[in-house]
Amino acid sequence: MGGNIQLLSDTLAEAKAENRAALVAYLPAGFPTVDGGIDAIKAAFDGGADIVEVGLPHSDPVLDGPVIQTADDIALRGGVKIADVMRTVREAHEATGKPVLVMTYWNPIDRYGVERFTAELAEVGGAGCILPDLPVQESALWREHADKHGLATVFVVAPSSKDERLATITAAGSGFVYAASLMGVTGTRESVGEQAADLVRRTRATTDLPVCVGLGVSNAAQAAEVAAFADGVIVGSAFVKRLLDAPDEAAGLAAVRELAGELARGVRRGA
Repeated sequence: MGGNIQLLSDTLAEAKAENRAALVAYLPAGFPTVDGGIDAIKAAFDGGADIVEVGLPHSDPVLDGPVIQTADDIALRGGVKIADVMRTVREAHEATGKPVLVMTYWNPIDRYGVERFTAELAEVGGAGCILPDLPVQESALWREHADKHGLATVFVVAPSSKDERLATITAAGSGFVYAASLMGVTGTRESVGEQAADLVRRTRATTDLPVCVGLGVSNAAQAAEVAAFADGVIVGSAFVKRLLDAPDEAAGLAAVRELAGELARGVRRGA
């Protein structure tokens, strides 16, 4: 099986054709268990997510706030391995037919081997990778193997990125561009704000790739706000928090499904 970059592109295009933003959910592999994590991803898709990012738990998560760090810690203590991440992608994609990406820091891929990682991710039906800490100027090896296997390379841009830098990043990326709505780490916030809209506008001036906004969206009203100017709305910490706060696994899955439904309605407001 080849990678599913085309499925990812088609899914984003379908959302655009429906005059709405795509809903992108993030959930870490291995949390609360490997099986539980797979079930949570299926629940997010059942509720209305268009795309899911599977987090590869890492011991030094520079972009992640306390909620996702807590989930990663639980997954790592449970012994989650890259093989479990690949199994998560495979089962989530096979069960739903939807695009599933991996969000990971560079160090685990570098240690595992770029060729091995990309070949395995493609083989399990993955759509690509989001690489928040891989500098574009050091990404040639990754991109060569990702392209060979039909995988998207999603880079992260931030409000601090100058226009020239944005152009460099977007020229190297594929699938979509991940626009971090504000400086700092992941987590839910009261407001997503003006910075995100400005960043999307500046990013779009450099590329035809869809621009999806993450960091800070936690409810339907915020999803609707971001959907008004972005091609996709990325939600992570709010899903993870529902699982962390749930009294048991069944309640957690129901809460994930419910939140996905609320957010899916949010991204459709004004459509």
